[in-house]
Amino acid sequence: MKRAQVIGILVAGVAGVAAFAMMNGMVNQKKETITKQVVINSTEVLVAAKDIGLGEVVAEHHFTWQKWPLDGVKPGMITESRSSQMHELAGSIARSPIIAGEPITVHKLIKAGQGGVVAAILPTGFRAVSTRIEPRTAVGGLILPNDHVDVILIRSLRSRSGKEDFVADTLFRNVRVLAIGQQIEAATGKRAADTSGSTTTATLELTPRQAELLALANSMGEITLSLRSVADLKADGQNETGNALNREETNSVSVLRYGAKSRAYGVN
Repeated sequence: MKRAQVIGILVAGVAGVAAFAMMNGMVNQKKETITKQVVINSTEVLVAAKDIGLGEVVAEHHFTWQKWPLDGVKPGMITESRSSQMHELAGSIARSPIIAGEPITVHKLIKAGQGGVVAAILPTGFRAVSTRIEPRTAVGGLILPNDHVDVILIRSLRSRSGKEDFVADTLFRNVRVLAIGQQIEAATGKRAADTSGSTTTATLELTPRQAELLALANSMGEITLSLRSVADLKADGQNETGNALNREETNSVSVLRYGAKSRAYGVN
């Protein structure tokens, strides 16, 4: 091999080794990490330290303080500037279920002495009215508190010919069940209401006018509850009055005795 060829091979080898070393250094070079500290204005708000059930009496150990973005504080939240309220809320009753970590507001609790548990969970303008039911008229005892139902009245009418007929009318639609018997909240994993006795009561959330109609209906026949699907509930959660006690599209309720109209009551 000629001397010039040997020199060329050596030069090419040295250049290759140098290029490999440079590339290896670039690949394994550590990138400089830049840490940027962002300061977020925050405060402490009062939250639930554990799950709080509907109607549960709370104590101070049910609460804890948690960091919260200052611009995320909503009206009604209790901040560290009002820390004395944590002690004042002890002994209050939960108006709705509160999950752990959820902010505590004055609207979610009611002080003892300001009404019972049902009065605490009842929305403004509504009335709690109980009606007697049996398992066979309440979906076999499968209706639970906070379910929504249609209220149906089954009554007998005597025609002018003396024949007795039975009719069914839907009094109210999409009515919330506040309680079944003394049960105001379904226990975790519970699939049926407590109907240990032969009969029980259902407490319903009604408007004042609906409360009057239900009282009238209880004296006229048997009340049956029809369970609604959760997918069928109205978004606003308000109930509706059906074609109450009257099979004609009118605004009155006619009470019939032996086929003769005895009195009329306005629906609206």
